[in-house]
Amino acid sequence: MTLTAGTAQGQGPRTEGETPRQEAIAPAGGSSGSRGPEGSRDPGPGLRPARQTVAARAALRRRYWATVPARLRLLRAATVLLAAAVAVLLTAACLAANGIWDSAAGRDAPRTTSAADLDLALNDMDAQAANILLSNGDAGKGRLQTPYEKAVGFYGDARREMGHDLRILAVAAQGDRSDEKTVENLTDDFAQYQELIGRALENDGRTGGRPSALADYRRATDLLQSRLLPESRRLVSSNDSAFDVEYTAARSTLSAQLLAVVALGLLLLAALGVLQWYLTRSFRRVLNPPLLTATVFAVLAVILGAQMLTSSAANLRGARHDAFDSVVALSRARAIAYDANADESRYLLDPQRRDQYARSFLAKSQRLYGLKAVALSTYDSELAATWQAYESDHHDLRFTGEFRRELGNITFPGERAAAEKTVDAYALYQRDDRKIRSLLAAGKEKAAVEFCMGWEPGTSNAHFGAWMAALDKVTDINRQHFAASVQAGRSDVSSELSLECGLLLLAIALTVLGLRPRLAEFR
Repeated sequence: MTLTAGTAQGQGPRTEGETPRQEAIAPAGGSSGSRGPEGSRDPGPGLRPARQTVAARAALRRRYWATVPARLRLLRAATVLLAAAVAVLLTAACLAANGIWDSAAGRDAPRTTSAADLDLALNDMDAQAANILLSNGDAGKGRLQTPYEKAVGFYGDARREMGHDLRILAVAAQGDRSDEKTVENLTDDFAQYQELIGRALENDGRTGGRPSALADYRRATDLLQSRLLPESRRLVSSNDSAFDVEYTAARSTLSAQLLAVVALGLLLLAALGVLQWYLTRSFRRVLNPPLLTATVFAVLAVILGAQMLTSSAANLRGARHDAFDSVVALSRARAIAYDANADESRYLLDPQRRDQYARSFLAKSQRLYGLKAVALSTYDSELAATWQAYESDHHDLRFTGEFRRELGNITFPGERAAAEKTVDAYALYQRDDRKIRSLLAAGKEKAAVEFCMGWEPGTSNAHFGAWMAALDKVTDINRQHFAASVQAGRSDVSSELSLECGLLLLAIALTVLGLRPRLAEFR
């Protein structure tokens, strides 16, 4: 057998005398059946992208996964990227948390308390205007000097506070058309109210001017009750609701960030675990110390980050619901108390409206400490009975109103004792009110006025002042814990972020250092 030179690669030897095979001739213009230089069939334009994709995947696999160094580099990149992602997420979460605390302490809470202070200032102004008229006598004759001077001073303080709060709320209302309109109405109505009170005080300074002064005061207090107080309370509710919306959104944001940190943290730990397992399997070594240390640092960073976000959420709840809800309730209680105290003065000042003011006093008492089916004559006995039941069992709350709201939200050390002293002082003030009415019913109007207006120990105003001091103590406890919660939230964020990011950076560096000797073995 003789071999023929020029045998093509892949073809067998041809024996002598064998007829050579002829290559098929491709038809003109036809490419589907053509062969390439190797004799293979061209797949055609429709199959070329698929083969190119397969070839690209194969190349990527050879480069990034087919070899041990490629796999180590890929796992290292995944670990570094996940650690960086956790660090970025924690930084963003901390910045968001700082923004939450800035909004709560610098905007939402001050707006709500300013609205509550405005409500209080309005009630205080009207109460002091009634006290001025009641203590002035007949154009200054028979004036009760100490009550008169105190009432004049308190009236000026309340008017200045009113102007201050209106300016704050005007700025806060910008962008909210409803609140802007409410502030505009309040400003206009307050100007009209001051004009009426000024005219009443001027008329009362003239001999025989009491009837005109009383008529002007009636119009002023009616304006207060029908327009000014509803508008101010609308602002309290609006700002408190806006704060609650911000609080709910902030809690949702913190919860989402916590879930994201935990999820990314678990992925990071999984990547580190896979990397450690692969090194153990490929290099027959039990542990890689730098990689093990990196894993410990990553675990600490994720745990601290989760704790920081959980603590921020807890501090936010403590600030908003545990502390600030009580601040709002107690601020409302104080404003109602001043309005009720004004009703006592109005009751003595205006004989024609005594029944109206007696009903108004009872309605405000019910808003503070609500009881079922009571009149002024039975209120004290029912208050004593329900309060005794509460003292026996703090869960036995048979009353409603602002005091019930506060006693149902006791959170901080000393708060319960302070709140209970407030109710005790309130009960004493209520008994003083019955004494005023009984003195007046007995024809002792001068004694009733002196007992109502006096500041000597044992008088109604002295007991009212003790009640307000006790109420302020409870409010201050909650204000202090609100401020403490805000400070704790800011401190947690600022102190822990640097530690968490530092741990993650160390984890990245240790991961790179731990793999360097293994990769060097393949160079």
